[in-house]
Amino acid sequence: MNLEAEILSEHSKRVINRIVDFIGNDPERFAELMKLFFGNEYRITQRAAWAVSNVFKRYPNMVVPYLDKMLHLLADTQNIAVKRNTVRILQDLEIPEELCGTAFEVCSRLLISPSETIAVRAFSITVLVNLTIRFPELKNETRVLIEAAIQEGASAGMLSRANKELKRLGKLTK
Repeated sequence: MNLEAEILSEHSKRVINRIVDFIGNDPERFAELMKLFFGNEYRITQRAAWAVSNVFKRYPNMVVPYLDKMLHLLADTQNIAVKRNTVRILQDLEIPEELCGTAFEVCSRLLISPSETIAVRAFSITVLVNLTIRFPELKNETRVLIEAAIQEGASAGMLSRANKELKRLGKLTK
């Protein structure tokens, strides 16, 4: 399968499922998809991000070798789909310890940016709380970040996520 041609053929769940089925848990095929994900063409990276997110749902460990590069892209990209799908992955992944600091920093910036989409900001809250559970010394900083983000005005969905995650934070002893 020519992944680029398939991605460009149609923007649909059916195409994404076909791509995910084709990739399976084959690291070489996944590497081809990741080349598209890290590429420069907006529409291709946008659709590749959706496919990467769906591969992750089936084969979570496939993204781990790319996580460092994904975090750096997350910090720099303006591609909303890349941001949304990357942070969605991060909220469900046990981030390797050596990348936790970078993930915390990037998600903190995304959370407090009022120009970010609600989904990116909400997913960032969960990433930050997950990291704080692993590193309880971040509890106060995480709470301040979440509270600052919701003070600026948040949608009902983001408020719901923030309240849920603040409850999880409250259960930490440190």
